[in-house]
Amino acid sequence: MKQITAEELKNRINNGEKLNIIDVREPAEYAEYNIGGKLIPLGKIMSMQIDEIEDLKNEELILHCKGGTRSSQACLFLEQAGFTNVTNLTGGVTAYMKL
Repeated sequence: MKQITAEELKNRINNGEKLNIIDVREPAEYAEYNIGGKLIPLGKIMSMQIDEIEDLKNEELILHCKGGTRSSQACLFLEQAGFTNVTNLTGGVTAYMKL
């Protein structure tokens, strides 16, 4: 699994890149603060409820959570499910919010 820093992600967003950002936190966490990613909680990914991203198997997916642990697990799971280009946000939104 690849890693991306909060600074690298923020630069890519600010440059207007079209990114596939997946937030694996819970709905309450997402409602509190989010960076515009698609909400797919880790539990849904682990139970293979990933139909909405199935067509992105060969595109870059950037996953994040609060600190990087859950998104790291999700990255590993998606790689095992055949996704070829998953990236974990190091430090999660906690790091992103500090920028």
